[in-house]
This record gives sequence, C-alpha cells and structure tokens, in this order.
Amino acid sequence: MTAELRVWAPDGLPEIAPGDDLVALLAGVLRAGEPLEDGDVLVLTSKVVSKAEGRYVAAADREQAISDETVRVVATREHAGGVTRIVENRLGLVMAAAGVDASNTPAGTVLLLPVDPDESARRLRAGLGEALGVRLGVIVSDTAGRPWRDGLTDIAIGAAGIQVLDDLRGQVDSFGRLLVMTVAAVADEVAAAAELVKGKATGRPLAVVRGLAHLVTDDDGPGARALVRLGEADMFAQGSAEAYAAGWKDALAAEAGPEQQQP
Repeated sequence: MTAELRVWAPDGLPEIAPGDDLVALLAGVLRAGEPLEDGDVLVLTSKVVSKAEGRYVAAADREQAISDETVRVVATREHAGGVTRIVENRLGLVMAAAGVDASNTPAGTVLLLPVDPDESARRLRAGLGEALGVRLGVIVSDTAGRPWRDGLTDIAIGAAGIQVLDDLRGQVDSFGRLLVMTVAAVADEVAAAAELVKGKATGRPLAVVRGLAHLVTDDDGPGARALVRLGEADMFAQGSAEAYAAGWKDALAAEAGPEQQQP
C-alpha cells in the first residue's frame, strides 16, 4: 500500500497514423522527460492504440460498425440526437455504442476499440521495458459511463504487468472486522487517476503513475479481461428490454395478484 502517488502527462506525442511504431514514439517522449523508474505504470488512451492499428471506419458506416462490434444489446433509448445503444461488445465491455468513437478522429471517420487491448498492453510493456531498461506496468484505458452514476470516467480495457484486482478478502479492517466482499478494481482506479492529468482535448494521451510499485508484477498477468463480470457473476445481465421480452412483466403481475394488476 502507498501513502503517496504522483501522476503526470508528458507532452510531445505526435498524431498517430496507421502502422506507426508506438513503442518507438512513446520511448522518445518518455526519454525526453523525467527518467522512469522500476515500478512506474504507464496509462495510454486506447484511441492511440486504435489509430496505430488502423481501426478507422467511415463515419457513414458508424451504425453498422456498432452492430458489428455488438454481442448483446443491453438497452436503447431514443433522444433528439437519435438513438443511444448500450451494448456488450466483443471484448465483453458494456458501454455506449460498443466503444465506437467519433471524437479526436479525422473528419469523416470513427474509431473502433483495439483488436485485443490486453495483447496491445503486453507488446507495449515488452517493447518499452527493453527500450528504457525499466520494469513497468501498462494500462490501456477508455472512457465509459456507469449505471446509476452520472458522468463518465476512464477504465482499464487492457493491462500488462500490473495487478488489476486487489483482493482484500480475509483481511481485517481498522476495527478488527473480517473483510468478506472487498475486491478493489485498482486498474480502473489507476486509469481514472491518469485521466485527471491527460484530459480529453489536451493532446496528452499518455500518463505516468508513480507510487504503485507494489502492484507491478514480473509477469504480464491476466490483463484487464479479469475485470469483466459476465455470465452467472453478473447480477444485472438483462437490460430492461430483455427483461420485458423474457416475460418479467407478466411474472410480476401474477405475483402482485388480481387486485394490484392494472386493467
């Protein structure tokens, strides 16, 4: 556990184009700034990875791209600007528009999420570790909304060399009570902290987080995929439309009894 954290966002990363060598570009930026130390964590916006991977789609094809990236529709809502779809995408992430994004992309294009953010994080960690001679953790982050909470925050969608979950179950709190449920999503917390210095329109998609060396691992680890809660562990697997289609309205009406049912 650390009692102090430093987070900063280096300048100097150019606009990324398909096929660019991200390791070389990031290493150049990092060499020009404060020297890195063993145990530092790098947080990189997923959009930079997607651009290097050439994950562009024509803006006119955005809706089809969302459909292609979607595994399951959780909820939809019509509004003045059109329709918002909350879906589970092919990475297991539940987010608006399957993560297809039109911000900070060339005119007439939208950007898909990286093909495999965990693999991208592993490649970056290996390449930067070799280039800079330090033991790093790497997080690939993206922005998402949260049920029952207004506003957006950044989360980890890819990770390598960092403990993504901190399981505190079995420990005791300051009053001696046993912790039985607490598992902290530390990779998401780090991604959110990094976004406070990166920002959305500052041209600084990379952040360095120092003070979490105890979370940096020798191996790549399970990646951010371990943060995804699906299947039987998901207590809110069904969206309202799915629940309605599954017959929950009729089931609830039957449980309420004839005197409480609407005519």
